[in-house]
Amino acid sequence: MQLGHGDGGALTRELISRIFEPHFGNPLLVRQEDAALFSLPGGNVALTTDSFIVNPLFFPGGDIGKLAVCGTVNDLAVMGARPLYLTAGFIIEEGLPMEELEKVAVSMARAAAAAGVEIAAADTKVAERGAVDRLFINTSGIGLREERLSLGAETVRPGDSIIVSGPVGNHGMVILASRMGITPGGGLLSDCACLWPLIREIIKDLPVRFMRDATRGGLATVLKELAAACRMDIIVEEEKIPVCREAAELSEMLGVDPLYLACEGRFIAVVPPGAAPGVVERLNRFEQGRGAAVIGRLQEGGGRALLRTRFGGTRVLDFLRGQHIPRIC
Repeated sequence: MQLGHGDGGALTRELISRIFEPHFGNPLLVRQEDAALFSLPGGNVALTTDSFIVNPLFFPGGDIGKLAVCGTVNDLAVMGARPLYLTAGFIIEEGLPMEELEKVAVSMARAAAAAGVEIAAADTKVAERGAVDRLFINTSGIGLREERLSLGAETVRPGDSIIVSGPVGNHGMVILASRMGITPGGGLLSDCACLWPLIREIIKDLPVRFMRDATRGGLATVLKELAAACRMDIIVEEEKIPVCREAAELSEMLGVDPLYLACEGRFIAVVPPGAAPGVVERLNRFEQGRGAAVIGRLQEGGGRALLRTRFGGTRVLDFLRGQHIPRIC
């Protein structure tokens, strides 16, 4: 096992296909969506689970508690499901100050209230010193989706527009800078936030065909995943992809690609071209959606993700390979 098996890129896909799919494979899991969708009396239920091992626990714009709630809620939201309930399991290292644990709990409570969800079940385990790095949190989330919605890679069409909900890479860059003792200029903060208010606004009457939040592996990996799933080519324009100046400058200084940096409050959406201006306009009404933009389109092809650079060239966007930044969520 390597650290790269947890980065959301090629090694993660290899791990899933080699270890988990042969034993856990079923029609719900094989789709590899952010949440499983199934029917129960009363509607379509979305169920997701996640774990959070971010280092450091506290960072500009958030902490592990806020991240755990928002990350789980967002996996439901991009499936078009209204988040309802969460569970939280805490694995705590002996010696963690009670004040820090309480600070995390307060943050989780605030994030849950803002997202309109309840933490309905919880569990606590304490491990001896050295067995855990301070604090890990495991969550599960459940939500309901209206039956009229149909979202997924199989619904996209050639010519559809690709939209990103705001500047990308902030979370990954903040985590990296925090570890290196760098204070980002311009007050750069993690984009960690709940996406449901934005998504609820665009799915109520606009023809959204696909959504995915750009977490591990960043925007580039999500685009490649979509291209592979729908077996079409994706063309995105570098000059149209929103990256804030502070994140871009730090990325250049540290030699990392912001398109592969994790986000925790951004998503991509695929919509018919005629609906794209309306989606962008609505997203920009929200603080978390400021900077939302159409960045590209789908076309017939074989599953490539291509970036048209500012200099007129074309660059292939592939799955993240090798370790980029471990423990970003």
